[in-house]
Amino acid sequence: MTTFRGSYTVCVTAFDAEGRVDLDRLRSYVDWQIAEGSHGLIPLGSTGEFLSLTRDERTAVAETVIRQADGRVPVLIGTAAEWTDEAVALSREAEALGADGVMLVPPYYSSPTEEELFVHFRRVAEAISIPVMLYNNPFTANVDLGADLVARLSQIDNISYIKDTSKNVHRVTEILARCGDRMTVFAGYYPWESYLAGAEGYSSVFANIAPKLSAAMFEETTKPGGEAKGREIYLRALPLINMLAGDLYVSATKAAMAMIGRGMGDPRPPRLPLPDKRQAQLGAVLQELRLLPAS
Repeated sequence: MTTFRGSYTVCVTAFDAEGRVDLDRLRSYVDWQIAEGSHGLIPLGSTGEFLSLTRDERTAVAETVIRQADGRVPVLIGTAAEWTDEAVALSREAEALGADGVMLVPPYYSSPTEEELFVHFRRVAEAISIPVMLYNNPFTANVDLGADLVARLSQIDNISYIKDTSKNVHRVTEILARCGDRMTVFAGYYPWESYLAGAEGYSSVFANIAPKLSAAMFEETTKPGGEAKGREIYLRALPLINMLAGDLYVSATKAAMAMIGRGMGDPRPPRLPLPDKRQAQLGAVLQELRLLPAS
């Protein structure tokens, strides 16, 4: 079974000028991500606007990324759903399509109890044989997957990864203390600090724009004696990471991709293109990182 480790890009979904899913552009994006050194790809997460896609579109995106990656890097498919049966169906489909794993944020409207969360994730995990990455994002899912619940879930054989976006780096320590080698932590925020605490990966939004930089941060920080070099890369990337944070993260990511010449279309409504003021601020950050095409 594939081991997941490194900088995994949480992929945007490509749309054309009419707002339709653009699979050709998505294929080109996958090739570019791999050529730039991304260690893995995670389509159909929050950054991929999965809630704004039809069921058929989700299938088409999953199939396209898996086929285009063609085993060169692991692909984890976002299979989250509010209804457990749908999450099970999406996860089974991802496995049938050849995904290396799935990633699931908790049901994002119902604010489930701890027991409801346990049963939800257990049912998905028991329906498939590939690894499950839990996705803890209390800011959007309205529930927090605490370390005790994660430890309980880690007893299920294929629940072996978690992306933690709690903004609490100590949570990495708590999870590893309770789970040991049964759980591998991916950072959602604060990658450099999380690596030092024991995280072995980063679900990276900014890797949509700078995959080589995100991969280098991981590689330097986690090699013996590389913490200082990794921190240097982190501090360079931090203005971009911060520009892509907050409620406009999808709009900002897509705006940045257009600026660097890798446009993936506008976000779908109700999201709107990034406001002009933020566009100017984002452009300045990209200029500082020398990511803008030569004029």
